[in-house]
Amino acid sequence: MSAVVQHYAMILETRIKAHASGRPGPNAPTGDYRRSWTHEFSAAGLTAEAVVGTNKPQARRLEYGYVGPDSLGRVFNQPPYPHMGPAVEEVRPAFLAAVGAAVGE
Repeated sequence: MSAVVQHYAMILETRIKAHASGRPGPNAPTGDYRRSWTHEFSAAGLTAEAVVGTNKPQARRLEYGYVGPDSLGRVFNQPPYPHMGPAVEEVRPAFLAAVGAAVGE
């Protein structure tokens, strides 16, 4: 199971980066945002866990959009540029099938 979770975390990270490389996802003029996506894997006993994410503050605004003023009073009407959600939906069926195969379903 650990190998399956780790493998699909890497695949998810790769798919997010691909979706964050221009429209319909966010533009990537420097590649800094795209490079910020990483994954961390841990296993303890019968538990395997992977976290895929970024430390960039603009991630939420890019994924979901933002309408309204920010803390400095600037007003935004930024449309969403989904990149994480579509990547998760692409990877989910294969991940669930691999988990099912690993546990013998």
